[in-house]
Amino acid sequence: MTRSPTGLALICIAFLAACAPRPDPSATPPAPAVPADVLAKYGAEQDGTRVIPAVDPKYLSAEKARQEVDYWTEEAPGTIIVDPWARKLYFVQKNNRALRYTVAVGEEGRGFTGEAHIPYQRDWPSWRPTQNMINDNPQLYGPVKDGLEGGLENPLGARALYLHKGNRDTFYRIHGTMQPWSIGEATSAGCIRLWNQDIVDLAARVKSGTHVVVLSQAESGKGTVPPGTPLPHHPQDPIPSKGAAL
Repeated sequence: MTRSPTGLALICIAFLAACAPRPDPSATPPAPAVPADVLAKYGAEQDGTRVIPAVDPKYLSAEKARQEVDYWTEEAPGTIIVDPWARKLYFVQKNNRALRYTVAVGEEGRGFTGEAHIPYQRDWPSWRPTQNMINDNPQLYGPVKDGLEGGLENPLGARALYLHKGNRDTFYRIHGTMQPWSIGEATSAGCIRLWNQDIVDLAARVKSGTHVVVLSQAESGKGTVPPGTPLPHHPQDPIPSKGAAL
């Protein structure tokens, strides 16, 4: 029987497909499932008249979730220690322990080091871009130059902690975010931001006058290892160009 050219082509394709090496499903393991307790921490949350949306599980991991960890410091319990270079924030507990939160760091977040205190905080704070932000990117910030009321679309998120040095506002903020994907990353703008669920948790623990220590690049990793142990090295990601996001 004579086979048509089309029929021969189909037979050849089928033969080659049968002989081709099959991909090994074990070569690319699926992303680890997010633990149930982590999903519960970052589920939708009622906050007064607003509902904080759940964090998309693709942005979550056991390592990034808030948790209690070993932490060696001479600072008193209740102190906040921010490590912008490792993108972590620690709320000091007793007995060499701390609550650890993952943060996103903007250019302003690496512009302040040293000690400060928190005289007050705000729930669902309003926000206004600085004149420098408007000058740098008028197309992005010009339309909101008069500021935004507090809410889910506000860059400060559900809470903001305002840092002062003496009686002077440092303009350094620890706050929530409208960009959950940014947590754990270096970002273009903003100070120190947390998932809204985390800033609500942290703000509930903070009292007026809370002492804050912001580590320098040379101090990054301090407290995460016992005294006398070399500090861990944290590769530094470049801060994205200005204006990439609010």
